[in-house]
Amino acid sequence: MTTFRARTLTAAAAAASLCLLLAACSGGEDSNADARTSTKGKVSLEFWSWTDGIEAQAKVWNKEHPETQVKFVNAAGETAYQKLRAAVNAGTAPCLSKMDAMNLASFAADGLLTDISSTAAQYKGKYTAPAWNAVSPGGTTFGIPMGSSPLFTAYRADLFKKFGIEAPTTWDDLIAAGKKAQQQNKNVKIYNMAGEDPSTLVDLSWQAGAQWYKADGDHWTISFTSSEALKAGDVVQQLVDNGLASNASYADPGVFKTWDLGKTVAMTTSTWQLPIYDTNFPKSKGKWQLADAPVFDTASPRTSSNFDTTAVLKGCKYPDRAAQFAAWLSSSKESLTTLTDPASKSGLFPAVKDVSPYVDKIIPSEMFNKESDSAEVITTAASRVGNQWQYGPDYAAMYSEMQKQWGKVINKQLTVKAMLTSLQKWTIDDLNGKGIKAVAGS
Repeated sequence: MTTFRARTLTAAAAAASLCLLLAACSGGEDSNADARTSTKGKVSLEFWSWTDGIEAQAKVWNKEHPETQVKFVNAAGETAYQKLRAAVNAGTAPCLSKMDAMNLASFAADGLLTDISSTAAQYKGKYTAPAWNAVSPGGTTFGIPMGSSPLFTAYRADLFKKFGIEAPTTWDDLIAAGKKAQQQNKNVKIYNMAGEDPSTLVDLSWQAGAQWYKADGDHWTISFTSSEALKAGDVVQQLVDNGLASNASYADPGVFKTWDLGKTVAMTTSTWQLPIYDTNFPKSKGKWQLADAPVFDTASPRTSSNFDTTAVLKGCKYPDRAAQFAAWLSSSKESLTTLTDPASKSGLFPAVKDVSPYVDKIIPSEMFNKESDSAEVITTAASRVGNQWQYGPDYAAMYSEMQKQWGKVINKQLTVKAMLTSLQKWTIDDLNGKGIKAVAGS
């Protein structure tokens, strides 16, 4: 963790507490960058990413900011995170890298990132609270938000009309709609849950108000079996028990047929997927409609989102310039106007507070039936992302463990409650085994 200079005892105590939360934190002299004064003179920053369109934006930045030159490296590949870890340990890491939120938390816990809390504070107001939470595990900031993926619903309006069902407002509505549709066609599914992808449970838990991980004083409180988490789990269990969900694998190139051919009639989805549907739903194009994602509480509607970030790696010598570039990339109108254009192929949806300038152009004109305001649905989803969700130090490892058990849930070999109970114990044992204090929530 950063060694703060000229801080009060209160700040030092808070820092020590946080270090316990994140274990290794970002220790070492090279990571003591947050306490440094602003960088003077011309510098060069290396930036790893694997998102289309980003390299072109780095070139735009370089033309306009001769004092901070960014060297873009395309780090595409399944081993990108392993290469990053190796580079940090070898002292050859880039200053900046693309990183999803759960890996940012893991990298922070393993001491592989730089604390940029002070220098990044000036950019916080540009982004939504959930997006900032994603780059600040345990309360310390290690990067800048890049993109978000708020969830909403896409459904076959023609088949919903045929079956006499409506877009579900709540998850109970979705289950009821699935049962009613099957009364007319027993082979129709209302939803899809792939056997390798437990993201449905993550999304529902987030929407229900659960906090699987919560930074709490000098420890993490782990709550996979809270009432909110079990409420989410019960929806998944009902979908499984009643045979309401298909289980088409997202690794199967033919997965799109289950929706395009009307075998599955609804899904929760997000912005980056819309162009994919436009290409892969030839038979059902124009028959789809967007609606708000189902919620648990209509009085306090909440949805979920994945977040991409730009992390500042341990050893970065110029964190102030790194944060400046990352904030420009993900919040300036100049950059976002280009990156949110489908022509850039970035698939980016901003994590900024005001997304209205960027919504219309990401909606495929022929995909939806125009009987609902698609732009309003997406804007509403972005505003409803719950800000209680936190990524814990071993979230990435926990997710891998959950994937191992998820297939058994889908195949009715394990209940969702049993899996959540198992994950609760696994996570607490894993964190405590790593020297990170963790306790069970009430």
